[in-house]
Amino acid sequence: MNIEKLSIAELRELQDRITKQLKMTEQKDIADARTQILEIAKRVGVSVKDLVGSGAPVKVKQTVAVKYRHPNDSTLQWSGRGRQPKWVKEWVESGKTIDEAKV
Repeated sequence: MNIEKLSIAELRELQDRITKQLKMTEQKDIADARTQILEIAKRVGVSVKDLVGSGAPVKVKQTVAVKYRHPNDSTLQWSGRGRQPKWVKEWVESGKTIDEAKV
């Protein structure tokens, strides 16, 4: 097919047909891939959910080491990140230095 000799109307019609065909072909390819995946999973005895997971990325929460601890109450701790906890503010306001609570 020599598209250089087609009119604008014919080119637009061809473009519409191509767009529709692309969507149909993509849907068929996805369906075929899904079928193949299900067959493989069934053959090896694995569920598709186990194969692909939930789809949501797993966030691993990393704990930050304690940098400051109240000398009289070891349950009061602070990593040194973010806002100072109330006990740290009170500690400093009482005239003591933050370095005295350093771990």
